[in-house]
This record gives sequence, structure tokens and C-alpha cells, in this order.
Amino acid sequence: MTDEELLGLVLMPHAYGNDADDVTAASRAANQAHAGVDTPGDMVRKYHLGGLILMRFTADDPTAGTNPSTNLDSPEQIRRLTDGLQKAASEVNGGLPLVIGIDQEFGAVTRITSGISALPAAMGFGAAADPALTTRAWQGVGGELSALGVNVDFAPTSDVIANPGNTVIGSRSYGSDPAAVAEQVVAVIAGLAGAGLAGAVKHFPGHGNTDVDSHKSMPELNQSRDELLAADLVPFKAAIAAGVPMVMSGHLDVQAIDPGVPATLSSKVLIDLLRDELGFKGVVVTDAMQMQPITERHGAGEAAVRALMAGNDLILMPENLKKAYKGLRDALASGKLPRERLVEAATRVVALKQWLAGFTRPPADELDEVLGSARDVAAEISRAAITQVAGECGKSIGSPVRVVGGADTTRERLAKALSARGVEVRGDAGTTIQLAGFGDTAADVDVDAEVIVSTDAPFILGKVKSGVRVAAFGTTKASMEAVADVLTGEAKAPGHLPVTVKGVPGSSC
Repeated sequence: MTDEELLGLVLMPHAYGNDADDVTAASRAANQAHAGVDTPGDMVRKYHLGGLILMRFTADDPTAGTNPSTNLDSPEQIRRLTDGLQKAASEVNGGLPLVIGIDQEFGAVTRITSGISALPAAMGFGAAADPALTTRAWQGVGGELSALGVNVDFAPTSDVIANPGNTVIGSRSYGSDPAAVAEQVVAVIAGLAGAGLAGAVKHFPGHGNTDVDSHKSMPELNQSRDELLAADLVPFKAAIAAGVPMVMSGHLDVQAIDPGVPATLSSKVLIDLLRDELGFKGVVVTDAMQMQPITERHGAGEAAVRALMAGNDLILMPENLKKAYKGLRDALASGKLPRERLVEAATRVVALKQWLAGFTRPPADELDEVLGSARDVAAEISRAAITQVAGECGKSIGSPVRVVGGADTTRERLAKALSARGVEVRGDAGTTIQLAGFGDTAADVDVDAEVIVSTDAPFILGKVKSGVRVAAFGTTKASMEAVADVLTGEAKAPGHLPVTVKGVPGSSC
């Protein structure tokens, strides 16, 4: 391969526009500023890109700060976009498939929100504690993502949650027990691989024991090396042993290994620890390079060079693609970036592409048959996740009720589910059911409500006085149906909290 082809293979930017080659004037302008091209397809062809990430901005997403573009509208539009991107990729790099990635974790970080089956947040899988069911669920939704043309999912989040104040991870984690988290992580990877998708465990070496959002500033990991190995690194070690194809490096200051340097830019973390000690041989991809811990220290070109030299193979979302590419090209010409390091990184990306090329994607005219095919298993895991930590298990809350708090759609889903079970839902009287969603604290809810239902991380359940307290770990229709079953006594809550919540048991059932 030429130098230009090698350089493009290690880049995975975002692009603007809902179509590969037909975009709005505003998207053309944004692409010109970012990459010097008009369209996403032009970006793939000009730079011989290794991959592209699809984005969608939502205000209630803890990663919203790094979602600069929106490419996701409807399933049909997504498939047209990915088909167009793959057509552009067929013209470069020997026709290898483009790596098309997405952050589809479910829960708070869900890029595709309509048209496909919806799973609970990761912590719900931890509450259900059924790895076989986890694999079935993720293989099901993986098949739907594949039908849309996605071949890499930047999931599962493999951080072991150790700090209730960690809101950027929160319910994105499978729990606080390293071994249990490892089981779930391995199960997700297997499910995705069964559907022809590459999973990527993140955020290495672990974002769970922090209370700082790495989108805005760099968290410090103050654990000793032994503590890291005994807890944070356990899911990553299990994933590596299970053959995970990708690891995402985190913008984390690992004090015990390379103080003051983001793990993303640390060869001590990514080469000495991840490669040499833990034995990972797949693709290392950076977290978004336009996040503040990177951009406040380095320009796009220097950051890209540092990331590659630190041991990353794929540079995700550089702040500016033109500058990142120029920085890499200039470093290669000067010898600052040895060609051998570039070839090594590009080779791993090519190997990933070859693996992805071995899977057949459903044709576009079968899209309707595939989408939604995992709804039954999604409903099954939603029911298995429901956890009750206060109140008599299996007892109906009675009627009438009023539902308050949470997002409008969540209230509507729960109200509809309760009504279908014979409960009168009123706006002015009755037993109060308080919904507590992402970002809610005790100051945001009625702490005296008779019933509280947490739809995100369950830590708020230890700070209220409600006689009935339930953790749903999701806001989907299936999750609200499962909550309604528990509140009306039609089912007992089978889940168990995967994290310790002060003041409540793991389950009252």
C-alpha cells in the first residue's frame, strides 16, 4: 500500500450528512471545514479511510458533548447511507469493507432510537445476571444493526462501577463486582460476534472508579497497580481471553502507571500493560479524540501522532480530519512516525476488515423482516432485570394512581401499561408513582411518593422514603410493561441490584 492508503486506514472520523453523496449545504460546509470535502462518500474516497462513525445528538446522553453530527434518522435512511459509504469504500484500499461504527450501548447511550429492538441499560443485564440471555439479546440486536449496515459497535462498556457519583458511566456499567461484570462483557462480545459485528470493550483501563467526566476533563485513577489488576482490569482480561477484536483506550490519568498522561496517549498503558502484559493482539481504538483531555493539550495533528505512537491503531473522531491527516503525513515524512509503526497499525485494521468481510449482511429489501426481530428477547431481558428493593413483593399498589416525573414518553408508556392492567391512571389523585431518570437526584423527585421507579442507575433508591421502590434500568416500552406487571402484582421482580445502594437490600423479593 502507498503511504496515503496506510495513513487513511488508521483514521475513523465522523462526517456530516444523512447520505453518502447527497447532503445539505450546511453539511457540505461542515465537511469542508472538517475534511476539505463535500460529502461523507468523498471523505472515504479522498482519505482511503479505515472507518467512519455514525452519530446522533441527544441532550440527555452523557456523551452528548462529543456528538458533533447527526447521521441517523430512519432505518431506511441509515441503510442507504451505509450502502453508499461501502460503495465509496469499494473504490479504495483493495475493496475492503469500511469499518462503520456506532455507540449503541442501549440505556443512556443509544444512537439508533427507533425501528430496532430496544434493550435495557447495561446495569439491567447485571441485575438479571443471566449471561446466556445476554448473549441471545445482543446477538438479536446485533443482527438488526448488521441489517442497517453497522459492523462495529463500541460496546460493551466494561468499566466496573465503584463510585455512586460516577454519572458519566452510571448505568452504562454492568455492575460493581468485577467477576460478574466480566461475565456480562464476554456474553455481549459473543452475541455481537454471532451477528457479524465487532464489539469494542471500553474504557481501558477502566472508568468506573471516577467522578469526573472524561468528555470535559481528565479523571485520575488513584488505585495501585495491584488494585487495578484485581478489579478494573478483570473484565478487560476476560474479554481478551474471549477474543475481543477491539479495545477502546480511555482519556484517563492512570497514576500508578503513567501519571499525568492520558491512557490514550500512554505507551506504558497501551503497549506495556495492554499489549505485553495482558496479551491483546487486536485493534486498539482511541476514545473520541475531540474530547477535552486531548484537545486542551494537543492540536489535532500532534494528538494523532501521539496516539499512534502510544499504541493505538485506529484514531477515532479527530478534532479536525485535515489537520490530523497532515500531522500524520508530516510525521511519517520526517521519521517521527516510523513507517513500521504505521504498517503495524494498518495491518491490524486490515485484519479486522477481512474478518468483517466474512459475514453476509441481509439485503436491503429484507430490512423489514429483520428489524424488530429481537423484540421478544428484549422483553425477556427487560422482565428479568426488574428489581424491587422495598415493599411487599408481589403485592399490587391498587388503583387509582398518578404517574409523575421522568420523560414524557416514559410516563406515557408506564401509564398505558398500567391502564392495560386495569389500573385507573389519573393526573390529580391516587397513589403517586414517581419516575426517576438519568440525572435525577433526591432534590428532583418527591421523596415521599408512595412508589418510586428508578429508570437509570438505582442509587437514588437509597435516598427516598417511598414504601415501594423499584429499579427498571431502562425507559423502553418493554421495561415499563415489566414495571407495570410488578406494580400490579402480576409478576414478582426477579432481579438483584448489581451495585450496592446504601440503605436498601439487593432485593426485597
